[in-house]
Amino acid sequence: MRPWELLGETEAPDGTAMALTRRSGEYVILAGGESLMSSRMHGSEEALATLGCEDARHLEAPHVLVGGLGMGFTLRAALDLLPPGATVTVAELIPAVVDWNRGPLGPLAHHPLKDPRVRVDPRDVRLVLETATAAFDAVLLDVDNGPAPFTSDDNATLYADRGIAAIRRALRPDGVLAVWSAREDRKFEQRLRYGGFRARAERVRGRLRKGGPHHVIFVATLEA
Repeated sequence: MRPWELLGETEAPDGTAMALTRRSGEYVILAGGESLMSSRMHGSEEALATLGCEDARHLEAPHVLVGGLGMGFTLRAALDLLPPGATVTVAELIPAVVDWNRGPLGPLAHHPLKDPRVRVDPRDVRLVLETATAAFDAVLLDVDNGPAPFTSDDNATLYADRGIAAIRRALRPDGVLAVWSAREDRKFEQRLRYGGFRARAERVRGRLRKGGPHHVIFVATLEA
């Protein structure tokens, strides 16, 4: 078996070591030595965009926020759905992840960062949301492992009551929130409803029609 090739290393803001590796055409991003994401399993990331942009795709000039660039699959799926007049802001705090997507990861999702509709915001997505008012028609969050954090406990605040309130303020009246999660989380659904959202959980496969583990997309719309 061929060894893994190290393509890049960096640190998350909390000090977690991150690495981009490759073997036999598969790319894996590691966080703290554990697999965070793989290029062989991105169907649920695409489903995040499909479910989250269901309404925004019909608007003339929607503004969509993608929280977490990953390997670019959610961004690519959103771009494929949205009209020419759309703007897609990608909040990605780790510069190396952006560099990896401009470099070795770029071909995997057909270079989404080259699309003129895309803007990269280097701030924490929490800060982007907290400083926005009625700015977005859709917010797509794929930060950490979902509401239950994997790389940093700090990410949990995004999915707590304060974070949900910030998302509510940042969305336009008919806006949609979609959140990727590795597992079901009834408490998170309850927090969404308490925060003024109608919420549902959609189970999807990691590889969509090709199987893989089940993941969950939380889809939330503002209560009238």
